[in-house]
Amino acid sequence: MTSIAFALLFLLTLNVSAQEFKGLDKSPMDAASFPTSYKEANKLIKITYSRPQLKGRAVEELVKEGDVWRVGANEAAELTLYTDMKLGGQLVKAGTYTFYVIPGQKEWTAIINTDLNVWGSYFYNEDNDVARISVPVTTAKESLEAFSIAFDKSEKGVDMHLGWGTIRAAVPFTK
Repeated sequence: MTSIAFALLFLLTLNVSAQEFKGLDKSPMDAASFPTSYKEANKLIKITYSRPQLKGRAVEELVKEGDVWRVGANEAAELTLYTDMKLGGQLVKAGTYTFYVIPGQKEWTAIINTDLNVWGSYFYNEDNDVARISVPVTTAKESLEAFSIAFDKSEKGVDMHLGWGTIRAAVPFTK
């Protein structure tokens, strides 16, 4: 009986050790939401995105001016609205969407699109855009190594702040 128990234990151990777990992603996935408190259950908006690092490179090397960008790395960023909101005066119904931008020197075009589960911006289809807005780009004194998104309350709703290196853009969502 001891031999049978040992054989079963060996097989179970072999099976467990055969599992392979992936290492940490070079551009880890993150999420930002508003309200920002983890204790607040009634979120208005949330974005899930990956956070690439500069690693000595310039933002302009990684994000090409005039090209649609997935906002982060890996899969395209997914934006969830928990209530109907407006982007640039265009009503966007509550739901989950892909969020893209088209970077420019002085302004970025923010885009909400119905495509989901897409890698990068390779499959971007303008026909599926729900809303677009152009927002000014500013330069900050502080440089951010990792691409970052944060929300804060505005007079008319919520602003989504995008930052990488010294580049900053604020995308206004209104109720």
